[in-house]
Amino acid sequence: MGILMSISRRNRKASLSISVLFLQFLVFGVLGNAAEAPASDGTLDSINARADYFRFSTDYVAPPGEALHHYTAGFAKILCSAIFVTGLDPVDAAANVGGFISPFDQRHHVVSTRIDRVREEVSLVLPDGVVRTARRYDNQGCVAHPLGENSIAFTPSVVEADLAPAHSTPWPMGDVIDRNPWPSGVDVELVQRALDTGFGSTEARTLGLVVTYQGRILGERYSDEVDIHTPLESWSMTKSLTGTLMGVLIQQGEYELWQNAPIPEWQENPNDSRKEIRIGDIMRMSSGIMINAPSDPDYDTSTYADHFYLYTGGVNQYKYAATRPAEYPPNTIGRYRNTDPVLTNYLIRLAVDARGEDYHSFPQRNLFDKLGIRNALIETDSYGNFLGQGLAFMSARDWAKLGNLYLQDGVWNGERLLPEGYVEYASTTAPAWITDGRPIYGGAFFWVDNEVGEDGIPPSFRMSGAGGQSTTIIPSHELVIVRIGKYTGASEGGEALRDMIPLLLDAVPEQR
Repeated sequence: MGILMSISRRNRKASLSISVLFLQFLVFGVLGNAAEAPASDGTLDSINARADYFRFSTDYVAPPGEALHHYTAGFAKILCSAIFVTGLDPVDAAANVGGFISPFDQRHHVVSTRIDRVREEVSLVLPDGVVRTARRYDNQGCVAHPLGENSIAFTPSVVEADLAPAHSTPWPMGDVIDRNPWPSGVDVELVQRALDTGFGSTEARTLGLVVTYQGRILGERYSDEVDIHTPLESWSMTKSLTGTLMGVLIQQGEYELWQNAPIPEWQENPNDSRKEIRIGDIMRMSSGIMINAPSDPDYDTSTYADHFYLYTGGVNQYKYAATRPAEYPPNTIGRYRNTDPVLTNYLIRLAVDARGEDYHSFPQRNLFDKLGIRNALIETDSYGNFLGQGLAFMSARDWAKLGNLYLQDGVWNGERLLPEGYVEYASTTAPAWITDGRPIYGGAFFWVDNEVGEDGIPPSFRMSGAGGQSTTIIPSHELVIVRIGKYTGASEGGEALRDMIPLLLDAVPEQR
């Protein structure tokens, strides 16, 4: 009962039924030993001690290849997307954009940069003669080619939105903004001050800032380099988009949230413990699948992390993720690892392919068209698999639409796109993260903050990505706040966002 008591103490919203918890304990043979597991108070030592208790005797195998070659593949893709998707200046992009899979301190190794604007291709040459390239492929965006190759292993798809012209269609399905007066209680002057605060200084390098209240655009700000339609890099906000696409498939009857995940590679051996991993566990970053990731409390810096390799490896990333071993029992240890959103995307592809639908059109036809999103894309690996762990490009307004879908309990224009209870699943702290002493992660790849802290911010949940990208949903005030900027402005941009939120809360009345 120790784990149940911990769940109750750490988060008022987090819960599991007794029957589900009992089944979990039976499956993994820890019912009699649960009380012996070290408790975690969120400190590094206690998190690792608890993980050591549950860890299987699994050998770790690092990704193949040289780290610099991988970093440079990431750099080529980042430049390609910045130039040919977002439209940024190449020199500025090299200095300020996308430091996640291409650390800025590794970029000086490049001895030659070639930008082909006709082919929409970037080529980077290293001192050892290795060339890493990335090219724009229609709606699949920029794809990093495998090492030594200059092509891809799939046929690109051209996907167009099936929507009325944006310029003559009211928000949120189009660009026409409601100019009617705001209802009593909205302090318009304070809203403007909040927006000025949230956009931040030049050092914040904010590209887009959008705030909606009760579904209407309350205000927005943009840098001179972009506009309301510009697709912007989002990094791990894309994970929440992946969780949304899985929610759509669950609503359509293709999967159930708590079924065991039918990953084909896990079904080959009847004794494979991975067969017991549920879809809902995967989307809580609680699958227990083993990789090396920089957010791991025991992160090993001596090897190139799989977390990055799942962007840069040049292999079929779905197959790579599906062949990683189990490190922990599912729903036991919370770890932020790219295997989980990659595996979710693998399941999405399996379902879409099985029903004979064009895979690359699935997000547009089943989600984006519904929300009035016209210019979004999700980039792929060289096999055409969506890299939905971090490579979606959407405008700030489009991210606000996705946030409002969750604010509206998964219903849009009277149509239920997400299952009943799915938003609660997304915004409820995951049990494995609670018992880890870190009640910060929810379901459907959302971050959660369900306690009112010293800052006075009410419960919220958010999509969050490296470099300071975020879409924050505050249900009590019916607010959605989108902030996207260049990677090097993350610190200043994050501080500006934190300073803005209390002003917004004062500017609009609490609703619930």
